[in-house]
Amino acid sequence: MTEGDTTGTGARPGPTTQSDTSRLVAWSRELRAVHDRLREALRVTRAALDDGEQARPATRDLLLFCHGFCTALTGHHEGEDRELFPAIAAAHPELVGTLRNLRQDHSMIAHLLSGLTAAVDRAAPPDELERHLEGVAAIMESHFRYEERMLLTVLDTLVLDADARDVLGPL
Repeated sequence: MTEGDTTGTGARPGPTTQSDTSRLVAWSRELRAVHDRLREALRVTRAALDDGEQARPATRDLLLFCHGFCTALTGHHEGEDRELFPAIAAAHPELVGTLRNLRQDHSMIAHLLSGLTAAVDRAAPPDELERHLEGVAAIMESHFRYEERMLLTVLDTLVLDADARDVLGPL
């Protein structure tokens, strides 16, 4: 069977099959699922910080979870900027301003993540690490809600033949 083959024949489904319809709708579900996994990664990172406060200022777990979270969130935004947003802009030019706002959020979040990473790397005190995580969490959640509000309906009909990991990140 080839990728996308639901018939068992090795052929890709034609343009009007149920498989294609499912894939179109899946982009909105994929985005929500990635956002939920990133929220969970942030929760686990915060839990590692809480555990580290009881043990010592910066634990190995915090370093591991922070690095994983920062890498995953960065990969998600890079995929959107590289793959998803150009496809949306081509199909929906009326959303160019929205996409510009989302890219600005990506830049702001990247700046916040670099501050968090630097603080973790130098074993900053727990209260400073918590402030960094709070800042990232606030902007990230605001960004996710705006993105979902503005793009989920568009994603339900977006035709984009690409791997979800390339479009939405490695999560």
